[in-house]
Amino acid sequence: MVKSLTAIGVAFLLLFGAAMFEWYFVNSQFNAFGEELYTLYQKADDETANGEDAKAVQASWENRKEKLHVWIPHNDISRVDDYMSETVRLIAEKNYGLALSKLEILIHLTKCLPDTYKPALENIF
Repeated sequence: MVKSLTAIGVAFLLLFGAAMFEWYFVNSQFNAFGEELYTLYQKADDETANGEDAKAVQASWENRKEKLHVWIPHNDISRVDDYMSETVRLIAEKNYGLALSKLEILIHLTKCLPDTYKPALENIF
């Protein structure tokens, strides 16, 4: 009986530790990406952003998503990919109004997506 309870406790602690690591990793990746997006947003708002700035942020996302594929579903990554691709094109064409709206969506996603992987009661049940 004691061995069973100990094994259950150890398994619970391992699962909880893995969940905390997952949330911390995903959260840190999206926080860093969100800062890059916010910088691009400010440049686009001032209409000083160019295609190279947007491509640099996109390249950063490409590097991050290779690590994130392990932790989050493809649909979430694909959604960010779609908006990022549209943003790069809009900034390259100097269509800053539409680019700002896409950047706002991306910034919102960087705040919302990590919370869906947080080990919280609403995410378990």
